[in-house]
Amino acid sequence: MQIKRSSIFATLIGIIVFSTVFFHYAEGWNWLDSLFFTVVTISTVGYGNFVPVTAAGKIGTIILIFSGLGVFALAIREFALYQIQKREEHSEWLIAHFGRHHREDPTTAANEDECPDPPTSPARQ
Repeated sequence: MQIKRSSIFATLIGIIVFSTVFFHYAEGWNWLDSLFFTVVTISTVGYGNFVPVTAAGKIGTIILIFSGLGVFALAIREFALYQIQKREEHSEWLIAHFGRHHREDPTTAANEDECPDPPTSPARQ
């Protein structure tokens, strides 16, 4: 089943917003610290600057790790696939716009010694 990219990114933003609000109220952290903790947790960086001390905060962190990490991984995957798709489209455009260059015959070379299969000259036979 294909999940739309917009749904994945909307879910990720929703998790970040919900978790930021949750930690702001559950742990009493300011908004920036709550957002920082949320992003550091779901990205698996984990600086350890902030540690939840309440039971609700600890349970919320466990839920955030399991749900946020999965959605974060999906978002990173979709971003990578999008970048690959754009690169392929650009390459196809370049090929269509500039055309393919004609390759030389690989058996011809500037010097007879450099040919992969040098032709046998009548004098050598």
